[in-house]
Amino acid sequence: MTVKRPRHLVLIILLIIAILAGMVILLIHSYRQYLLTAYPLEYEELIEKYSQEYGITPSLIAAIICTESHFRPEAVSSAGAVGLMQLTPETFHWAQRRAGIKDRQDQTALTDPETSIRFGTYTLLLLYQQFEHHDTALAAYNAGQGRVHGWLKDPTHSADGVTLQHIPYKETEQYVKRVKKAQTIYRTLYDLD
Repeated sequence: MTVKRPRHLVLIILLIIAILAGMVILLIHSYRQYLLTAYPLEYEELIEKYSQEYGITPSLIAAIICTESHFRPEAVSSAGAVGLMQLTPETFHWAQRRAGIKDRQDQTALTDPETSIRFGTYTLLLLYQQFEHHDTALAAYNAGQGRVHGWLKDPTHSADGVTLQHIPYKETEQYVKRVKKAQTIYRTLYDLD
């Protein structure tokens, strides 16, 4: 003997399924919109240009820009770092010197998106050449290479002198985590390498 369900019960179940499916689609769309706002992408041509020139993945450059300035070229930190990639005047002059530039620009040039992306990416390349580990180079971008060299010499922070097992500055530890998370999102959201 088969049990017949009332036709209206089947319609109610189908209506509930349709409403739930619509809610899921709306949530997915809202979450994507949130991600596009929280992780914007601007200056893509410049990111691609200096990514290719210096061999740094575009997703990492975008992640650093988002973490440092949220794509605001006029951003200035309390430490005096300027521009999209938040270089201090000292780091900017160091990078210009390493690039062989004789007529150095002052830090106001860093409010120009191309200058900031160019020298920020070049600085990252120099740090990768200096530090063998990805996270160590990111820590140096945030805290400075001198501090990181000191941490690597301290066995409480590095057992091998190459990798930081412990970053003593909470701000730098959080910075490395935020950049890595942002890089993953830029890879997924914008299909950046």
